[in-house]
Amino acid sequence: MTEPPRPQLAATAAQTTPENPWPLRQLSVKLGEYVARMSPIWVEGQMVQLNRRPGSGLAFMTLRDTEVDMSFSVPIRENILKAMTVDLVPGARVVIHAKPTFWNKRGSLQLEADEIRPVGLGELLARLEHLKRVLAAEGLFDERRKQPLPFLPRTVGLICGRESAAERDVVVNARRRWPAVEFAIREVAVQGDKAVREVSAALRELDADPGVDVIIISRGGGSLEDLLPFSDEQLVRLVSAASTPIVSAIGHEVDTPLIDLVADVRASTPTDAAKRVVPDIQAEIEQLEMHTTRLRGAIRGRLEREQSGLDAMRSRPVLERPESILAGRTDEIRSRIALARTLIGSRLDRAFDQVTHLRSQVQALSPLATLERGYAVVQTPAGQVVRDPQEAPVDSPLSIRVAGGRFGAVRTAHDPYAPSL
Repeated sequence: MTEPPRPQLAATAAQTTPENPWPLRQLSVKLGEYVARMSPIWVEGQMVQLNRRPGSGLAFMTLRDTEVDMSFSVPIRENILKAMTVDLVPGARVVIHAKPTFWNKRGSLQLEADEIRPVGLGELLARLEHLKRVLAAEGLFDERRKQPLPFLPRTVGLICGRESAAERDVVVNARRRWPAVEFAIREVAVQGDKAVREVSAALRELDADPGVDVIIISRGGGSLEDLLPFSDEQLVRLVSAASTPIVSAIGHEVDTPLIDLVADVRASTPTDAAKRVVPDIQAEIEQLEMHTTRLRGAIRGRLEREQSGLDAMRSRPVLERPESILAGRTDEIRSRIALARTLIGSRLDRAFDQVTHLRSQVQALSPLATLERGYAVVQTPAGQVVRDPQEAPVDSPLSIRVAGGRFGAVRTAHDPYAPSL
């Protein structure tokens, strides 16, 4: 059975019926044709996102209406962005010249921009973003140059608005945490034309005071225009050059003026600043008690370990009966003494024999031994030994030395000695 032929699609939207509707693709084509006939237009909105695609030459910007939750994707060429005198930042309000286009397959409408201009707050944000990059390049936001806060400041310098809630938040919360804390308060204009001048003067005064250990610059929340003084380049550089640690507590957590980036510590709120500059006395007492308990436990454990080691050492046999050490050494000492005596006796015996031998040698070689064998030594009265008869003239006195002693004699002309044959 063959199907009946389908009716021809309606030429216009008004000609569609329940029996002859348009498929979605037809509606998409018709919308694309209608949008394509539109002229380029100027549109104002807030840029909330900018995605660059390196190498493609295109960037995609999300443009949102400032009053209702509505946004469009806006493709734009990179050369248009580069030609701008200021860089775009999220939140910037812009006016674009764009041609509406409709993507049939996705059924989405977008704006192809060929010109973009920052206006109003957006231009201001762009200038702040440019200043932010310049200061960052100079190293003013570098974490290494930021000073640590003192644990317990003697005096806290506070720069705030006149009779402001920020002042009360800081003072009340700080004194609740540490009742003895002292404040040097400078009430100044925190918005408007006078704000930068008065805040700067107060900062210089407190920074020059040697009794002030930390300075809080505080104000409540507000619009971007209200917080502009705290992004002033002169004030930002003054905060960077301060010798006293600076805590910035400007606006609420979502607000980020440039002073927040250059300060040594950024507090999300004035109350947070109070918590950062002084310790909580109750928490410190609890910490002290906890550490005291831990210290006592550690000391007790150490003493118990040492006592246990001492008891174990004292329980050893050598310490229970110290004489046992000597008992084992007595026999060894006696044995060594006997050995020493034997060695010394043997050495003395050898030495005695050597002395006896040497005595015999000396006696054998001694002139007295020669005299003992019957020889004599003849000397003149001057003590000269007579070796030749010519040395003793006839009738001269002589001294004769024999083994038994000395006696005198006179030289005669004839020798009376007549040996027997």
